[in-house]
Amino acid sequence: MQLIAIAAGGAIGALLRFWVSNGVHFVAGRSFPYGTLTVNVLGSLLIGLLYVLFNERFELAAPWRALLMVGVLGAFTTFSTFSMETLELLEKRDILKALLNVFLNVGLCVFAAWMGVIIARAV
Repeated sequence: MQLIAIAAGGAIGALLRFWVSNGVHFVAGRSFPYGTLTVNVLGSLLIGLLYVLFNERFELAAPWRALLMVGVLGAFTTFSTFSMETLELLEKRDILKALLNVFLNVGLCVFAAWMGVIIARAV
């Protein structure tokens, strides 16, 4: 049952990533990987929230946890895409943008996960 939940959640997360990332690029342009940054930060915020809600507030069956945290959020966040985009910036010798991409993705995502934990514990 858990494998089916993860697969279903993965399909949902992949579609959400595609829609959010393309929507952000439509608004902000493609001069910087804004779409990947957005889904990584949003995914980090959501995993912080869900972690507290599922571990400290609510008892949720394992298949639902797997669907949401492993499936949806696992497919929604894009660390491999982040890595490739950073490498592409480095290959173009755009060192400043590559470093900015690393700093923003790591820094903002850890901060967002922390905010998710704080928000969930405050509710």
